[in-house]
Amino acid sequence: QVQLVESGGGLVQAGGSLRLSCAASGSIFSIATMGWYRQTPGKQRELVAAITSGGGTNYADSVKGRFTISRDNAKNTVYLQMNILKPEDTAVYYCKDMTFISWGQGTQVTVSS
Repeated sequence: QVQLVESGGGLVQAGGSLRLSCAASGSIFSIATMGWYRQTPGKQRELVAAITSGGGTNYADSVKGRFTISRDNAKNTVYLQMNILKPEDTAVYYCKDMTFISWGQGTQVTVSS
């Protein structure tokens, strides 16, 4: 079973930045597609960004140009660099192993206006 642990969430002002990290257990990380999702109350959990084992990326339209997903296979870690944050980015952010269907517990991101 894959274990994912997110960190780096917090409270920032609009226009600020945060860097989320997701540490994955197991040696299968290097072949897995990884994703970041977010969820707010009353809304469906949505895919924010994804990265394949080969480094290909995809982003939700709402975060293109502001967020960057990356991975460090040597550290079994995937990152989400979030810049120019907006209040509407406020959510619980979850890391997901999209290949082996494993979720982290989430980390809260709050952006104040």
